[in-house]
Amino acid sequence: MAKTYSQPTPGKKANNMNPKLETIQFLLSYSKALSVIPYKSMKFEALLN
Repeated sequence: MAKTYSQPTPGKKANNMNPKLETIQFLLSYSKALSVIPYKSMKFEALLN
């Protein structure tokens, strides 16, 4: 299955798939603000911003 997704589609040019700087900054700030609180057998997610 990995080979299916790793090969470019015939007839289409492979684009350079680098993320934008804004996307990286958003994901980093989101991950810093995310807090997972375990309680017994449950997990609660809280955003701390």
